[in-house]
Amino acid sequence: MEPMVGFGKEMFMPVGDKSKYTDKQKRRAEHIEEGYEKRGRSKKTAERIAWATVNKESGGGKKSGSGRGKMGNRSASTKGGHIGGSSQSFAKRSAAGKKAARTRAQHGR
Repeated sequence: MEPMVGFGKEMFMPVGDKSKYTDKQKRRAEHIEEGYEKRGRSKKTAERIAWATVNKESGGGKKSGSGRGKMGNRSASTKGGHIGGSSQSFAKRSAAGKKAARTRAQHGR
């Protein structure tokens, strides 16, 4: 592995090394990866997204020392790759909008 030079120090960046992750983080990444593969993502892309999600939620690999038992942010996996949207169908949303417009027109708003 080639050392990287940055800010006058040598830094090693072990790409793909998962030894510093806890078993729980590894299980979570595997579960997330399976979900993305099931939805049609390639193995490589699913793995990349899964580890990015684990890193975002838990702050990266296992850390030693006290005060590390903080709650992780689970917003990324709760979202589950969905950007957003309504639970109603387009037709229902459209009908509701038209009804609201008629109501406003009747009341002179």
